[in-house]
Amino acid sequence: MTKVEWTLGAVDDRARTGVLVTPHGTVATPAFMPVGTRATVKTLDSRDLREAGADIVLANTYHLMLRPGAETVSALGELHGFMSWDGPILTDSGGYQVLSLRPRIDDDGVTFRSSYDGSAIRMTPESAVQVQEQLGSDIAMVLDVPVALPATRAATEDAMNRTLQWAQRAIAAKRRDEQALFGIVQGGADPDLRAQSAARTAELGFAGYGIGGLAVGETGPERDAALEAVMPELPAERARYVMGLGDVEGMLAAMARGVDLFDCVLPTRLARHGKALSASGDFSIRRAEWQAAPGPIDPACACFTCRSYSRGYLRHLHVTGETLGQRLLTIHNVSYTLEVLCRAREAIVAGRFTAFRGATEANRRAPADGAEN
Repeated sequence: MTKVEWTLGAVDDRARTGVLVTPHGTVATPAFMPVGTRATVKTLDSRDLREAGADIVLANTYHLMLRPGAETVSALGELHGFMSWDGPILTDSGGYQVLSLRPRIDDDGVTFRSSYDGSAIRMTPESAVQVQEQLGSDIAMVLDVPVALPATRAATEDAMNRTLQWAQRAIAAKRRDEQALFGIVQGGADPDLRAQSAARTAELGFAGYGIGGLAVGETGPERDAALEAVMPELPAERARYVMGLGDVEGMLAAMARGVDLFDCVLPTRLARHGKALSASGDFSIRRAEWQAAPGPIDPACACFTCRSYSRGYLRHLHVTGETLGQRLLTIHNVSYTLEVLCRAREAIVAGRFTAFRGATEANRRAPADGAEN
């Protein structure tokens, strides 16, 4: 089968395009991956995702190993057959749950309490690889140890070193040649530790590199400083992925520093709470002023929702608690996010990424038609 490879395309200053080739298709980068934690992007099906412009999605190893179990997913056609998605899939390793669920961590691995029934769940660097191989994703991530910010240098360095040790064990555990394994850079908000982590992770020779431990509450300048420290240490011929980053301004800042892949629950989570993403500023669809508004969320958007439904109707769905409102707004938010990435790629090829970034951010800071940031 085809192996996972990333090839560099156009470069504009440090922003760059590329093509990620996988056994289940190609992905033009920079790319955003909608998050399908439990093998579903909330409220959307695979046709919705394709029509929105998605090329690749993300699923969560921790949740799927608990329910329905990796063996069940494997028996039902692995992830692609299980969720009826024939495009590329990346699975995270459970590292984010190390941050969010606060399990017991030792040198060998982590012990979680199941978020479903409270039972003890053990995960090691080796088992994280084995579960992802059972799931059959195109790209697997090593098990890492992110730290909550702010953190002491000692705690940050300890987590960084443990992540590096676990990365070596993950490489040794890998068996499926057609599945790529990405390493993960840690180091918190400390630029020196970030640079060390990136250099030492790059020495291990992964197919691509995740940059973890960001989008967890750090400031924009802290995130940018971390990326500035990391980028010179990572090989230019490999894909770079900032894990958990999905707001427009954050992605544009990372693209300007040479990042290729992103994922985040933000577009879907905001949609379920009635927040619409827009080129002229984000706003709540629940606001009373939209009660009789005939126009779409965004006149410039060509998504199914904006082609078909008014703000007034979408407001009605949300204030009455109709689940269709969540689905339609999710379609729009995912479509809008993916369209920003598409236009960013076009701008890089044309050598005008800086101008594109500036105009996009300026438009979003100057809301029109009652939109609010």
